Amino acid sequence: MNRLVQFVDRTGMDVELVYYPPYHSKYNPIQRCWGILESHWNGAILSSVPVALNWAATMTWRGVTPIVELVEGVYERDITIAKAAYRPILARLDQATKLKKWSVCIKAKPIGY
Repeated sequence: MNRLVQFVDRTGMDVELVYYPPYHSKYNPIQRCWGILESHWNGAILSSVPVALNWAATMTWRGVTPIVELVEGVYERDITIAKAAYRPILARLDQATKLKKWSVCIKAKPIGY
């Protein structure tokens, strides 16, 4: 959440996160895209990274071809911050009244804040 709040402040865009309830992947478009990609591969042997990237680049979903890039950077995991440092971040999160558990909005700070 800390990184998302920083992104919102840096770009000035509001971000709304809406989570799918458990076991509802059929409503998630990216899950459907993975299924199309798996069908497109159709048992092809992905013997190297370039082969996998080329196969991914040749698929289409609803007439759209994906942008395929190899990301070799290391994504930092298990980054935590102290509870005291998290309180201002938590204060920035606005949960929907009816979908409290599934929807969070992060508003950008007003200019000059």
